[in-house]
Amino acid sequence: MKFKQGTRRKPVEYEKELIHYWKEHETFKRSIERRSASDSYVFYDGPPFITGVPHVGTLLATTAKDVVPRYWTMKGKHVERVWGWDCHGLPAEVFTEKKLGVKDRRDIGTKISLEDYIRTCRDNMIQTGSLWEDTIDRIGRWVDFDGAYRTMDKNYMESIWWAFKELYERGKIYEGEKVLLYCVRDATPLSKAEVTMDAGSYREVNDPSVYVKFKLRDSDAFILAWTTTPWTLPANVAVAVNKAFDYVEVEVAGERLILAQDLLPKVLTDEKHQPLPYKIIRSFKGKELVGKRMEPLFEDHGAKAHTIYHEDYVSLEEGTGIVHSAPAYGEEDFIMAQEEGMPIISVIDENGFYKSGRWKGQYVWDADKEIAKELLKEGIVWKIEYIQHSYPHCYRCNTRLMYRAHPSWFMDIASQRNEMLEENGNISWFPEHLKQGRFAKTIEAAPDWNLSRDRFWATAMPVWKGTDAQGKDHIKVVGSYRELKELSGVELDDYHRPWIDGVIFTIDGIEYRRIDKVMDCWFESGSMPFAQFHYPFDNVQKFEQNYPGDFVVEYIGQVRAWFYYMHAVNVALFGHNAFKHVIVTGNLAGNDGRKMSKSYGNYTDPNELMDLYSADALRFLLMSSPVMNGEDYSLQDKEVSDVQRKLAMIWNMYDFFTLYADVDNWEWDGEVKDPGDRLSNPLDQWIVSRLHQLIDAVDTNMRRYDIPGALAPVLPFIDDASNWYVRRSRRRFWKTEDDDDKQTAYQTLHYVLVQLAHVLAPFTPFLAEELYKKLTGDESVHLRDWPEVGRINDLVLQQMADIRADIEQGLSQRAAAGIKVRQPLNRVQLHMRSIPATHDILQHYQQIVKDELNVKEVIVTEAPPESAKPYLVRLDTTITPKLRREGKAREVIRHIQSARKKFKLQVDNRIRLSLSTTDDELRRAISEHSATIISETLANELVMDQTFADSLDCEVDGLPLTISLQVHREENSRP
Repeated sequence: MKFKQGTRRKPVEYEKELIHYWKEHETFKRSIERRSASDSYVFYDGPPFITGVPHVGTLLATTAKDVVPRYWTMKGKHVERVWGWDCHGLPAEVFTEKKLGVKDRRDIGTKISLEDYIRTCRDNMIQTGSLWEDTIDRIGRWVDFDGAYRTMDKNYMESIWWAFKELYERGKIYEGEKVLLYCVRDATPLSKAEVTMDAGSYREVNDPSVYVKFKLRDSDAFILAWTTTPWTLPANVAVAVNKAFDYVEVEVAGERLILAQDLLPKVLTDEKHQPLPYKIIRSFKGKELVGKRMEPLFEDHGAKAHTIYHEDYVSLEEGTGIVHSAPAYGEEDFIMAQEEGMPIISVIDENGFYKSGRWKGQYVWDADKEIAKELLKEGIVWKIEYIQHSYPHCYRCNTRLMYRAHPSWFMDIASQRNEMLEENGNISWFPEHLKQGRFAKTIEAAPDWNLSRDRFWATAMPVWKGTDAQGKDHIKVVGSYRELKELSGVELDDYHRPWIDGVIFTIDGIEYRRIDKVMDCWFESGSMPFAQFHYPFDNVQKFEQNYPGDFVVEYIGQVRAWFYYMHAVNVALFGHNAFKHVIVTGNLAGNDGRKMSKSYGNYTDPNELMDLYSADALRFLLMSSPVMNGEDYSLQDKEVSDVQRKLAMIWNMYDFFTLYADVDNWEWDGEVKDPGDRLSNPLDQWIVSRLHQLIDAVDTNMRRYDIPGALAPVLPFIDDASNWYVRRSRRRFWKTEDDDDKQTAYQTLHYVLVQLAHVLAPFTPFLAEELYKKLTGDESVHLRDWPEVGRINDLVLQQMADIRADIEQGLSQRAAAGIKVRQPLNRVQLHMRSIPATHDILQHYQQIVKDELNVKEVIVTEAPPESAKPYLVRLDTTITPKLRREGKAREVIRHIQSARKKFKLQVDNRIRLSLSTTDDELRRAISEHSATIISETLANELVMDQTFADSLDCEVDGLPLTISLQVHREENSRP
């Protein structure tokens, strides 16, 4: 194979062309098919919500989802990659409601029929797919869009029904009522995990902090309770104290108040926080209060209400040491009410409006502060303060959440908690600290999972209820469409609401109707490992042979969300962890450190970034950044540019190679073989060893799922190859007296670049493909295997490292003396500590030192030069007149080379050269070194004071010089 110079293209050109090339030649499909399906590597692609559009944050995870499967494919694994879509749940419904102008859940079924609403949801889920596909292609990710699964598909939902029934029959799913986080705008409960997955769900709010007076029966004293939720006061049924605390009855402003003694200084202050005068009437333990009765604030709720109870959760950290209790709106209050048999009073409907009483019809969050102010006027509230605190909001519609007692269906997490913790032991986490950190702690603290939602667009819960003649409820859970047909005779095209709601059947004379709840979409996502295959109805062997999955990756929020839910569902069903390896990324922020947002304008569109620099540069930056270590990271466009500039060094090497290969008509024999054992030049031995060192380091880190660790040595290697190996080898490509050495240099550089393409293939697939095809003519590097690690010559690596360190010392001594590198010096003494005293090797390294330090002589000492301690190098910085003239001659050569470039001469153009100067010393320097000037500048002749076609005026150390040259038409070849 021959090579032509000038064939490099801009990244945006070859990247977009390769996208079409890969599709036309089915390269992705073939890369999978050429591997045996019996040796599979299973990748789970966490489905994104189809409602969103891809941005840089999305591309972070999707790039990792491309890098790892590409690597394992090159390692010989059969790696199928199927896209998936999350289509159900609040994200989809909120998206649809914005388009329809729906402001309230009550509009669904009134202003718009449920049928039209569901159809619109479905249509919306289909419309945004093409935008995703274009951007995913542009970033270079290979994934099967045509075979994508969707959680709204009929088969997927049937697998969800199967899983639900399996868990129900094993006693892992039950119906109950608990206090849950609840969104009044969407009129549905949420699970704690989906709210806490992102810090953004908690926002600072300013709430009234009120001190409420409850009058003790048969006493003139008031219990002074504290709450930050005055909206719950109409639902009050009790107060709680701690029986072990010290309490006091005090007289203040003519009233007798009871509160915790330790909190007197904090509580008894005026509106300016100045102390109020008070008198302690008596002190006593909290147990004296337990069981006493109080007058109701509003309505009387019976004998078990309006009583003082003991609760351990009452503390002295804030408030009064006495807590108001509204069991319908507090988790701990609800549990206390159940234990004590207290009534649970609900005063707010499912949409957030008061159902009765003096605030009937008012929206809860509008009434909150009003209630506090009204009760202050009436003397029920003793005083109001305001607090700033973090409060949960709906992660989809941004409405403030409430805690609310709500009937739901739950999955029993408590009974399998220990098993989930044990199975976590089988998972490899990167970063590792998440294993026993966030993930384990999430499992340890997780409540039973609220599975049901009072919504519409999701998998319908397969639960039918009937009531017998005695009024007893009966439940039938259905696990398949076939089972439903056997029960009802009905087979549907669409098993969503409202069509599934109309399916009724009778068993033993009892009519069963489906409950109007749908599944939490996280249960659907957690079922992805089996539901994507329509298991257990289809693909049973395929699923069971490839379970658990090998790899998943998502951002840190999914530790509490998708990773947790997948773990919970699959441990419950199969008794095993669902995935073996997981990478957790940090959060990717905009250029101002804030969350990426169009409204902030703090990030560049990823397609624009990729067109401006390259998709590969963006991929490389993301995969090597701290975000892949689980840390938060702020993306700056300049950093993408910097990476592209460094990757471009590869093309500089390619340009150098093809430039001289074209001139010399050098041909590649078509075999990629390690030349290591046949190399005699230490430079060749070193770069090949560095290459194998790189291959080994990348491979080792990828097997640990440490992507940034795998990429860490890549840019240093490219710098070594370009700025040391190629630069040090330039003369080998010029000279003709040692053709074998030149051939070896060509073979070595070609081998290094081809193997580098293999190493880069998972990370920068476009660059790797373009480089590989240009160097080999082969169809694709992505159809090749991961390169084997050859012999690493540790001695040569150490020797080169020592020499480079010595050269750095010598250059530092030059800089300290203010002497430019182009100024020759007489000698340097150094101690080559790791280099054997064999003549050939020593001569090679001595020449490197001579060239790099620009000295006439390298003196090797048995020990470090005495006067150079603690250094190993001693540079003679004396500049004689003769050396100074040689330095000037070298400056002349530099200016001539610049002139060649300015006048656009080819690398092998021979020239006629004339130099003119009025300075005698500079003329003498040119005369003494004319042979060198002629040789280095490809001049056929050097004359003084003539004018040719092109001329350039310049200065050499402040001395005037005119360069005049023209191409010698009769001969254009290198010496």
